[in-house]
Amino acid sequence: MNVAVLTQDLGFKRLYKESILATTGIVCPHCFVTNRVPDARVADAPTCGKCHLPLFTGKPTAVNLAQFQKMLQFNDTPLIVDFWAEWCGPCKMFAPTFAQASGQLEPRFRLLKVDTEANQEIAANYRIQSIPTLALFKQGKESARQAGAMSLSQFMAWVESQA
Repeated sequence: MNVAVLTQDLGFKRLYKESILATTGIVCPHCFVTNRVPDARVADAPTCGKCHLPLFTGKPTAVNLAQFQKMLQFNDTPLIVDFWAEWCGPCKMFAPTFAQASGQLEPRFRLLKVDTEANQEIAANYRIQSIPTLALFKQGKESARQAGAMSLSQFMAWVESQA
């Protein structure tokens, strides 16, 4: 019997495709290790292979330079980054909206927070001139940017228009 026919009959081809070829790289928001998750399982509350904590928390992840670079480089899920500062009134007003949106947008998007005062190198690299600034990254590249705080409905509409 032909090996290709045998693997199709036994379902190995489907399993192989799901487990090896069709995976998504997801960086753990706790230990920042990259996990390969089958695409069919991304929405099933996957956990990290190293720390065993959930890969999606429903909350934005605050990151420093090294963590930001790791998320950008190894996360296949699009990233939405809130560039903010502690002293910024509009940033503080927008924070609960961003947090609420995180619960609705994961696992399709990973939401990150970058404190521009603590991470000036990131802010300089991306030429952040006003805060809050929201940036969408796909495959490691910035694809959209929006300055200023928004309501939840405005923010969700902006995200969906960029998706």
